[in-house]
Amino acid sequence: MGRNYRQEYDRYQGTATQKKRRAGRNKARRIMIAKGKAKKGDGKDVAHKDNNPLNSVAKNMRMESKRSNRSFRRTKNARRA
Repeated sequence: MGRNYRQEYDRYQGTATQKKRRAGRNKARRIMIAKGKAKKGDGKDVAHKDNNPLNSVAKNMRMESKRSNRSFRRTKNARRA
C-alpha cells in the first residue's frame, strides 16, 4: 500500500495554518527574486533565520542550498545564527 496523498493534504497540507505558511514561503521567494538574490530554477531555498515563514523581513531571510536549509532539526536552540 502506497502513500495516500489526498488524505495527507486533507489532514495537514490543506489546513488554514499550513496554507498561510506556504503562502509566506512563496512570498519570501518572490521577494528574493525581485532583489536579484534568487533565480527561478536555481535549486536554492530561502531560509528564514527565525524559522517563521510568515516573517518575510529582509534581515530575516537568506539563500541556502536545499540540503543545508532542510537538514537541521526544527528546534529554537538547534538553529545556527
